[in-house]
Amino acid sequence: MNTATSTQNSLRILPNIEMNGSVVQYHDTCAVVNDIVPGSYQRMPYVLRIFAENIVRCTEGKEQRAYLEQLIHRKKDRDFPWFPSRVVCHDILGQTALVDLAGLRDAIAEKGGDPTQVNPVVPVQLIVDHSLAVECGGYVDNAFDQNREIEERRNADRFHFIEWCRTAFENVDVIPPGNGIMHQINLEKMSPVITWKSGLAYPDTCVGTDSHTPHVDALGVIAVGVGGLEAENVMLGRASWLRCPETVAVELSGKLQPGITATDLVLSLTAFLREQKVVGAYLEFVGEGARSLTLGDRATISNMAPEYGATAAMFHIDEQTLSYLQLTGRDEQQVSLVETYAKATGLWADALTDAEYHRQLQFDLTSVQRTMAGPSRPHAKLPVNELNQRGIASAYDQSEGSMPDGALIIAAITSCTNTSNPKSVLTAGLLAKNAVKLGLQRKPWVKTSLAPGSKVVEAYLQESGLLKDLEALGFGIVGFACTTCNGMSGALDSHIAKEVKERDLYAAAVLSGNRNFDGRIHPLAKQAFLASPPLVVAYAIAGSIRFDIEKDILGYSEGKPVYLKDIWPSEDEIQQTLTTAVKPEQFKRVYDPMFRSGNQDNVDTAPLYEWRPQSTYIRRPPYWEGALAKAPSLKNMVALAVLGDNITTDHISPSNAILADSAAGEYLLSMGVEEEDFNSYATHRGDHLTAQRATFANPKLINEMAVIDGEVRQGSLTRVEPEGKVVRFWDAIQHYAKASQPLIIIAGADYGQGSSRDWAAKGVRLAGVEAIVAEGFERIHRTNLVGMGVLPVQFSAGDTRKTLRLDGSETYTIEGEPAPDSDLQLHIKRRNGEALSVPVRCRLDSHEDVEVYKAGGILQRFANEFLAS
Repeated sequence: MNTATSTQNSLRILPNIEMNGSVVQYHDTCAVVNDIVPGSYQRMPYVLRIFAENIVRCTEGKEQRAYLEQLIHRKKDRDFPWFPSRVVCHDILGQTALVDLAGLRDAIAEKGGDPTQVNPVVPVQLIVDHSLAVECGGYVDNAFDQNREIEERRNADRFHFIEWCRTAFENVDVIPPGNGIMHQINLEKMSPVITWKSGLAYPDTCVGTDSHTPHVDALGVIAVGVGGLEAENVMLGRASWLRCPETVAVELSGKLQPGITATDLVLSLTAFLREQKVVGAYLEFVGEGARSLTLGDRATISNMAPEYGATAAMFHIDEQTLSYLQLTGRDEQQVSLVETYAKATGLWADALTDAEYHRQLQFDLTSVQRTMAGPSRPHAKLPVNELNQRGIASAYDQSEGSMPDGALIIAAITSCTNTSNPKSVLTAGLLAKNAVKLGLQRKPWVKTSLAPGSKVVEAYLQESGLLKDLEALGFGIVGFACTTCNGMSGALDSHIAKEVKERDLYAAAVLSGNRNFDGRIHPLAKQAFLASPPLVVAYAIAGSIRFDIEKDILGYSEGKPVYLKDIWPSEDEIQQTLTTAVKPEQFKRVYDPMFRSGNQDNVDTAPLYEWRPQSTYIRRPPYWEGALAKAPSLKNMVALAVLGDNITTDHISPSNAILADSAAGEYLLSMGVEEEDFNSYATHRGDHLTAQRATFANPKLINEMAVIDGEVRQGSLTRVEPEGKVVRFWDAIQHYAKASQPLIIIAGADYGQGSSRDWAAKGVRLAGVEAIVAEGFERIHRTNLVGMGVLPVQFSAGDTRKTLRLDGSETYTIEGEPAPDSDLQLHIKRRNGEALSVPVRCRLDSHEDVEVYKAGGILQRFANEFLAS
């Protein structure tokens, strides 16, 4: 084959399809791949076929052949480029990415460049969905309007900046607040599944600034969660460089039993897949069980990919895909394009029967029980019938006061995980209807809320007549945003908070979200549990986590005890309601106006943003100034923290409410911000002066250096060396900054789990951290560290902070040339003068990583290249 012209030669006309009267072409990737190794395309899993198409369409010549051979032979000795077709952002990470680009415009202008040339090359869709806090619960009149009013007041600076971005940058579309969650809108509207542009059809692919971007994998779309820094790289037109991924087929068999929800399934699957160690893998769900799942059920599974550690969680395009596209009001021409393209290119489910995977797993849907997850990990499966055995559930005693020990202070139907699934929401509505009919009520200390991921949910709840029943139990709509799942649960009623504190109650939260990490949901909720929407409603009635939801009495109706089984709706009732209540016109009514106007305003916008000096939300970033402009020395570093396993990005840079006695709270007070308007840590990430004070500010953090009276203390504490004094993290960071002391972090396994939070990398870099040595890194966080110029280093097998007896009193030096998988030397000097050296592994995993790291980060590299050109 003449590989120099293979891209052009692979073009074919898609049969029987016209789009707007035009012939549609596509790249015959199958022919190109099989020309290299006959029959190899048929053996490729679904994801490799899509990556191969991307390579055929976007590269050419000898390089193209070499990239394809990596996929054909499942080799991992060379990176291949992936050019996603779009970037999806929520307002927190999306805003911080755009703050960086606005700062980059300033830096370019100061060096004599044209700032208007700094624009996203790839289309960017920004959805404002992470800013709303549930200050008014679902039992408050006009809760939605009141919460939105508070959101607008608190976020005026942020929204002003986002509005400037909407017109100042090319290729940026904005969905304003109050419309839904990025993942649900992506699923219900934004993803075309197959893109058609300038006469060419190709698979939709995207990266998103949230770890739950794989939500849309349910449609057969490769969608990967990345940090804001990696998203910026893609925005600016650069490839995302990958190694041939591990592909794992997860064969689903059987069917769910009556009364078992998609949430029960995904929580069970999450525990199972964590045990199977699928971290970083691309999963494809196959088998009759997978084919029978609705798109709503599939999306529930795909959404929680980061909870079981997978990069992607794919379902193949099939009849269910087409039915969903029709249900959600997609144009018939588009639906036909998806079917025809998938069948012509081997992306239809039936064409994957000969696909070969690295591994194959089996999971029986029949085995799933009614399940929760908790108390602080999404993959900690907790069948409700085992709560008693684990000492969590027990009949409670209210004799001490109005609230029992174990009181649920928050019960929230929230998050795209479950509100994208009409069946789950309608089941909750039917359960509420049955409960109201029997006279049951929520307990008065439970802050209840319903925050759907799109306005379509409100439409079908009204159509079914179930919204009024949910409202009767306190589950009125409080917003169309992420809310509680993102730590934006808002303040508790003052008398509730006072009683929890004064009586030192064990208080908990239950939510239908995907995250329940320590300290995330609410400062007063010692633990949090994930559950299906109907179970959330049931627990609000129970009022306590120390309650056997299957066996204990929920209440009385006409003197007779009422149990969960008495109010749980039948499968027939659920299916009938689903069939009659959810309609395509609802989706069209919601989304057509939202996307029709676009961002075509004829506005003369200044090319440089006018930074507001008193803003605590938006501030010109410092990434080209001071210490950040210098290359790291990696010599004589002092430990900022010594940490254990499973440190999450919530531990490193929390997203929840800011307390007045925290470093960030003290700063906001000094800037004239009233405590009631502190908002969350997440909303302030466009201002580095606030955000850097959040570094390691999680009150649940355990830093092994924070030893007082021989005991490790929990909280935002570390030890200053060589003085040996335990202080707040922020105080230590300031102390070391004055001395220009380079820092290092020592950690255990799975460092950086959780949300794709670039400030978990930005914060430590601004603190002066030059390297992190851990037993292992979560994928997104490792990439973010590289993007900020922090060197990730991994202990050799057998070495840990414990085997090396590291307590943070040492100084550290790293020697060697950083390169993919290269061996470096970690030199450790103890306080008593003893010295030792151990081999460690450089976790710059690609040549792209090396380039970014040596430039000092993604933005620095782009500025250098832009000015050079």
